[in-house]
Amino acid sequence: MNARLRIVVAVIGLWCVALTAKLVGLQIVDHDQYSEKARRQHQRVVDLDPSRGTVFDAAGRELAVSVPVDSAWADPARVPEERRGEIAQQVAEVLEVPVTEIAAELAKDNKSFVYLGRRLDPPKAEALRALALPGVFFAEESKRYYPNRTLAAPVLGYVGTDNAGLAGLELEYNAAVTGRAGRRTVLRDAKASTAISPDLAASAAQPGHDLVLTLDASIQHVVERSLAEAVEKHHARRAMAVVLNPNTGAVLAMASLPSFDSNRFAEAPKEHRQNFAIESSYEPGSTFKMVTASAALAANLIDPADVIDCEMGGITYGSTRIKDHKPFGRLTFREVIAKSSNVGAIKAGMKLGDERLYDAAHAFGFGRRTGIDLPGESSGILHPLDKWWSLSRAYVSFGHEISITALQLASAFGAVANGGSLMRPYIVAEVRAEGKAPVVTQPEVVGRPVTSSTAREVERLLESVILEGGTGKAAAIPGYTVAGKTGTAQKVSQTGRYLPGRYVASFAGFAPARRPEVVAAVVIDEPRPPWYHGGDVAAPVFSAMVEQILLYRGVRPERDKPERWPGETRSRTAALEAPAPDWTSLAAATAGGAP
Repeated sequence: MNARLRIVVAVIGLWCVALTAKLVGLQIVDHDQYSEKARRQHQRVVDLDPSRGTVFDAAGRELAVSVPVDSAWADPARVPEERRGEIAQQVAEVLEVPVTEIAAELAKDNKSFVYLGRRLDPPKAEALRALALPGVFFAEESKRYYPNRTLAAPVLGYVGTDNAGLAGLELEYNAAVTGRAGRRTVLRDAKASTAISPDLAASAAQPGHDLVLTLDASIQHVVERSLAEAVEKHHARRAMAVVLNPNTGAVLAMASLPSFDSNRFAEAPKEHRQNFAIESSYEPGSTFKMVTASAALAANLIDPADVIDCEMGGITYGSTRIKDHKPFGRLTFREVIAKSSNVGAIKAGMKLGDERLYDAAHAFGFGRRTGIDLPGESSGILHPLDKWWSLSRAYVSFGHEISITALQLASAFGAVANGGSLMRPYIVAEVRAEGKAPVVTQPEVVGRPVTSSTAREVERLLESVILEGGTGKAAAIPGYTVAGKTGTAQKVSQTGRYLPGRYVASFAGFAPARRPEVVAAVVIDEPRPPWYHGGDVAAPVFSAMVEQILLYRGVRPERDKPERWPGETRSRTAALEAPAPDWTSLAAATAGGAP
């Protein structure tokens, strides 16, 4: 009995020693480790989603807002293993996603938090909540919402599931509008419910800054509707338009069709999500004759009254014949621009020479980005002089062998409209932060391509385009004087060959011509023949939308509006008296066809 007693006592003693050692390990040696583990089990740090700033139009209307929505998440350990397949199927049906995606998340046993769906539309969140699935919970986040859906969608852009801007203004101003996330430590019970304790650490989320745009939703609607009607009428591939305040460079509207719904951007083809007005470049055709005319007038090489022989429909260089859209004989330079003679523009360009023509194009902003506060802007193509060939001057004179964007075109015409100042276009007028003075965008002059006197002469030439006898008479607006230029360019393939039957029709201009309030560029890509000229396709769009814009902005009709071409101001005939370019030598130097 004594031996047995000693054994029992010894076992109990050893057990007490082991227990004491274990308690020492738990309470002293590993105290910090287990305390941290317990804290992680009972406490959770929650990121507080910041609300992105609101985007307002020029009149204070909301174009993009953030609204509270639910996100669904799960704790895989709390989802009954025998029901995971069933629960994954139910969740997938409500969220309209592949069941394999949900099943993969629920299989992550090593995690206590997995997202099943972020920023759910309210009907989906309500349907999922009504299922009361075990292990599935909800957290409030903010979601970007665009009340006008497709309106200005390529300009506004869109936001991804992580609440970060992916395109347009949402991307360009992402740092400003995102805000700063907050963090809060909460208590969690056995049912994964949370409770807030004032004793635990917390930092509030700070909302993002608001943006106030120069863009006006009413004007944007007018422009998009006008473009849509033209695309339908002419069965065009796409269309784009830019409307600016020529005196400041502020963007009043910028439209690209086809478009998309920013709320459902993932459902739209990638091409439809592009902002064609700044990302897509094209050969401008005859709208570029404004630049050729400006340079020739500025250099005093030609006068609006000078007479030019347009050679009855075309001119040949080597094996290349450049045609007019109809045969013209002797025209004044004013008529060359009004009737859009390629031959007349070429002869003006030959007087200029390569360097002066290149410098004029560059001064008007072609071949470089405008600097607008939007991502993805194209610089277009203006080849450096050392890349020009024997016919480059001829082609560039009437808007070929160069590519531009609709925004560049509108900006260039804006420089003529305002008296010679090339303005940097901008679309955000103010950035507003709570408790701080707003950051206001100031108009910025980035160049002086022409003097005010030359700009006035060019404006008179562009008025002639709209009056009776000009190619742009369909751009006329009752009660207002309009100045502008039509353009029709044959599209070029990737191999450098012009594509038969595929054209870009365009019109750029401003109104009222003598006191411009609006400058606009309209581009219709691949209108179906027989109507494909800029004067037939794009000019009517300009007229329809600019008339409504002028009335909306309260611009009163003019009293004195010319109905015929202005009289010639000078009688100089220098074009006839000056030595003609050496066309024979030029033809001999020409090899091959058009680029």
